Amino acid sequence: MPCAALLVAFVLQQHLQQHLQQQVLLPELPTVRSPVTIAAATTPDGRDEYVYDGHPVAPVIHVRPGERLHVALIDSMSVPSREPCVSDPCRQVTNLHFHGMHVSPRDSADNILDLLARPGDTLHYTVDIPRDHPPGLFWYHPHPHGESDRQVDDGMSGAIVVDGIDSVAPEVRGLRERVLVFRAWRDEWTLNGVTRPAIDISPGERQFWRVVNASGDDFLDLELDTAQHVVWHIVALDGEPAPGRLTTHVHIPPGGRVEAIVTGPSTRTVLRTRGVDTGPDGDPDPPAILADIIPGTTPRPTPAPRSRDTQPRPIPAAALAAAHTAPEAVVTFTEDHNGFYINGRKFDHEAGPMFTVRVGSFAHWKVVNSTDEIHPFHIHQVHFLTLGDDPTWLDTVTIPPYSSIDVVLDATNPVIRGRSVFHCHMLRHEDKGMMAEVLFK
Repeated sequence: MPCAALLVAFVLQQHLQQHLQQQVLLPELPTVRSPVTIAAATTPDGRDEYVYDGHPVAPVIHVRPGERLHVALIDSMSVPSREPCVSDPCRQVTNLHFHGMHVSPRDSADNILDLLARPGDTLHYTVDIPRDHPPGLFWYHPHPHGESDRQVDDGMSGAIVVDGIDSVAPEVRGLRERVLVFRAWRDEWTLNGVTRPAIDISPGERQFWRVVNASGDDFLDLELDTAQHVVWHIVALDGEPAPGRLTTHVHIPPGGRVEAIVTGPSTRTVLRTRGVDTGPDGDPDPPAILADIIPGTTPRPTPAPRSRDTQPRPIPAAALAAAHTAPEAVVTFTEDHNGFYINGRKFDHEAGPMFTVRVGSFAHWKVVNSTDEIHPFHIHQVHFLTLGDDPTWLDTVTIPPYSSIDVVLDATNPVIRGRSVFHCHMLRHEDKGMMAEVLFK
């Protein structure tokens, strides 16, 4: 090898060694149970963040099916804001959305249309978790129209775990569990609040990773070094059990979640996003290294693999019947230089519901993307079944440019009654109009 090449290799090795010496291990996030008090506060550099127990960190909230969750949200953000909003100036108003959860959109529950805190206010949430709520990973974040994207990009979000996933996925019992919250800010990804941390996992050790893409607008396509054929054993998607899926990489739109068993590779490697093609008009989501995967300092015993006996939610006959009927609603995403639209309309709080869904039914909707960029479709309160070769229960799904997807909404839970919303979960688009109301009646 020529001397110049040797010198370059030596310098790169020195840089790598320096990086590893300065690197921090993936932080473990604090876990809490009801009641929870969180403050939305402004940092000295002008960003807004969640503060819990005096620390600038959003805790992981654990709840049980059948439990009542109490959350106090204090708006302590400074006025005026030093950051831009879609409609300047920012009002510094905020609230909470319990993303993916099958809970009421009314009163003091998951009510983003009527509950809004101004600086100095405190909102008191009382959220009844249904006894039959699926166990899995969900998340909470602000949803004030016009300011959602800025607040989520600043890091105002946290994970929610509905306990009991081992009852439907016995293969996770005894595994080390990690909650991974990805956020994107100023073209840089953080993981549990840290840029490029180290994740320790011993060779051959199996860990249970619960991953949420808590960015406002950025997509992930996660993989470990594919040269080593590291496989993700998917346990759940968007909080719904999804057995028998083995893949080398996982696509996660903004707001999406993946729960998977990962086996430690034999050597150091990296966790990266492969980059996502967002379409000719989309903002770039380039490849990036997100974390280093390093051997654990001490070997950890890991249970022997169980058979893949995850119990998925069955597809009811009524849902299949709805899939074979004409769509009850057609949702069309469009955009131009003035904004973003659903069925030609920007969101207007005074406009009322665009569609009505009968509680107790399965509703067939068609979602059409008539733009040159991808859009993730999300609806509050319910999951939907994607139709096609591999039907999947989700609450957020990516729709490529100039394409469509048929979904069947599960509106059978009687607690889900009242006005709610659906929107593009690129929150910058939602803030600029790509949201509409739906009435569960």
